[in-house]
Amino acid sequence: MCACCLYMFLLRFVSPTVLHTPNPTMSALLRPLCVLLLGLLGVSLPASSSCRVRIPPHDQVARVARFVAHQVNWASMATISTHKPVVGQPFSNAFSVSDGPEGSSSGVPYMYLTRMEISVQDLEVNPQASLSMSLAQTDYCRQQGFDPQSPLCAHIILSGSVMEVNGTEGKFAKKALFSRHPEMIDWPSDHNWFFAKFNITQVWVLDYFGGVKTVTPEEYFQADPHRKHH
Repeated sequence: MCACCLYMFLLRFVSPTVLHTPNPTMSALLRPLCVLLLGLLGVSLPASSSCRVRIPPHDQVARVARFVAHQVNWASMATISTHKPVVGQPFSNAFSVSDGPEGSSSGVPYMYLTRMEISVQDLEVNPQASLSMSLAQTDYCRQQGFDPQSPLCAHIILSGSVMEVNGTEGKFAKKALFSRHPEMIDWPSDHNWFFAKFNITQVWVLDYFGGVKTVTPEEYFQADPHRKHH
């Protein structure tokens, strides 16, 4: 159990007024309690613990993009509609995504699709699309007090196309998706599901003031989202 989980435990069973009191005597009493509970659970209390996502520095744009792509579990994908009465117009839809099991980022957003799905029918006519992901889909922006539209609430837009994957890459896509979306395993087999990837041609990043920044696919895939930073 992490310190974050312990805090949630205390929130559930101890008055929030007590937990957030500025009274130094009460704080002195609570910390030994936390240490004792963590000790009983076989874990230690770090000097400074946090439940917050640690985003890379905003000047490391490619790393930020990779970080966002790995943190989120779903994305909004815009296709060019082939359905009346909006033929030829942008059409946005939500899709579960994964670029790899947690802690194993590939940078490639994989999806589990069926040709029965309306957006997939668009892709069969025109595979070009854009994929939007935001840390507003995690707890990060809420914890920091950032509005989803704020540039400080890091979000990325990927331009490219969607293509089916098989073989070795298909096996990786399956592991990436089923590890983070286990419900998919039991989805109806008669829907003829298949694995697909978003083939990235351009990356757009909004993570700070000053406007949108662009990252090439080469820069994006060379970046390490997990490298330690201070």
